[in-house]
Amino acid sequence: MRSVLRSKIHNATVTDANPDYIGSITIDEVLIEQAGLWPGEKVLVVSNHTGERLETYVISGARSSGEIQMNGAAAHRIHAGEQIIIMGFELSDTPIEPKVIIVDQDNRFRSMLRPG
Repeated sequence: MRSVLRSKIHNATVTDANPDYIGSITIDEVLIEQAGLWPGEKVLVVSNHTGERLETYVISGARSSGEIQMNGAAAHRIHAGEQIIIMGFELSDTPIEPKVIIVDQDNRFRSMLRPG
């Protein structure tokens, strides 16, 4: 079994960072569905600005809000205004085709990246 990329939200913009909120990353419910993520799922979050990488879990945000909020300790490492990549992985013994969505500066779906 290998850990392979299953879901990715590329170039999302962090809309808020709240260190006092109980941990995780809040993501617009529409983006969660489009990327094939689940609330409660562990994700890897990477800042395109600093290269900072951290693991946390998904909380469902308001539908069609464009919300991407870093919460708890993660808010000390990735801040509002930073562009990030959010990735979910799966253990599989065969290759899988990941769902990769690209969003605009308002975290609205722009396109689906097709492999190849």
